[in-house]
Amino acid sequence: MTSSAPVPVCALSLDLFTTMEPLEDDWRRLETDDYCSLHQGYDWCRAWVKTHANPLAIVRGQWNGRTVLILPLEITTAVMVRRASFIAARFSNINTGLFTPELRQQMRRASIKPFAQQLVSLLKPHADVLSLSNIPLHWRGEHHPLASLPCVEHQNHAFQLPLFADFSATIAQLNAKRRRKKFRNQQRKLENYGGYQHVIAERDEQKTHLLDLFFKQKAVRFKTLGLPDVFQTPGTKAFFHQILQSAHDRMNMPLELHALQLGHQANGPIAAIAGLSRKGSHVLCQFGSIDETLAPEASPGELLFWLMIEQCCAQGATLFDFGLGDQGYKRGWCPVETIQHDIVLPLTPLGHGAATAQRLLTRTKAAIKHQQHLYAFLQKIRARMNHGAE
Repeated sequence: MTSSAPVPVCALSLDLFTTMEPLEDDWRRLETDDYCSLHQGYDWCRAWVKTHANPLAIVRGQWNGRTVLILPLEITTAVMVRRASFIAARFSNINTGLFTPELRQQMRRASIKPFAQQLVSLLKPHADVLSLSNIPLHWRGEHHPLASLPCVEHQNHAFQLPLFADFSATIAQLNAKRRRKKFRNQQRKLENYGGYQHVIAERDEQKTHLLDLFFKQKAVRFKTLGLPDVFQTPGTKAFFHQILQSAHDRMNMPLELHALQLGHQANGPIAAIAGLSRKGSHVLCQFGSIDETLAPEASPGELLFWLMIEQCCAQGATLFDFGLGDQGYKRGWCPVETIQHDIVLPLTPLGHGAATAQRLLTRTKAAIKHQQHLYAFLQKIRARMNHGAE
């Protein structure tokens, strides 16, 4: 079979694995495709599996003995409902699964009903609902091969900035004159702090220090807003530390830490931190934080984005992805807004009720977030309730 041969969807053979290791070679081959999300990469998933104890239910699809599909799933249980979801889905900004280009093409053309029936039969002993979140139904010029499965629009959209080799052409998509003026003003304000440095963590101790500092900065921010700290659990912190130790090259980085350091001394105060991942030409901002006590008038977080985006342009990236969540600074940078969907497929009788409830909850969240005044009001109430519970 050649790599361009069509793959008949009805002839796919699915099986299930409860460990990652037997699939590593095929997994790493499939993940090199630019279409496939870095969040389904082997190292990303392995870091989560090493730091969490959730059972795995990894689906492999083969045709003529060749692996053409991997869905990296884990099983979680809440309110007695077992869900099969992408590994580390809570911290994924975009999910696709792993498919060969030929299989993607065939699944878009042919009925995937036989595939869906196989998938349900395979997963039914392990889960009640298949819940695949944050899937763009249209991505990199292609429709997702599972787009015909039951799905619901995700409550959060993603925001992206197309990049060009010429940084001037990149910011020309925005209000370039205002952007440049703001950048110069930020630089002048930071002169009062002895200037600044764009730091990229390279040594292991530097990476560890910056990541731990990010957790501290973010915890303060969440507390100020009266929101739960999604990074607070030891498993989550260990997960991101594990990713930092993954092998990488310039074109494929599971996680790289950037910081804006005040002054020009070796250990100056850190005003802003961001974590970037890169797969091919796609750069994704995983997280960011600021120290609100350091030069707030200079908007150090915004300045750090300028510096990172400028560097990404020089390094040949074509897309800077700000990830999920509708925030003002993202809209200020991003001319592209991507709608994502959640595939929700019931597997058992219990799963039918759970799937209906999940779709209803997601639609309700989406409706609320599309009403900005209502969403802001509810956020204030939530913050007050969380502060009151302390």
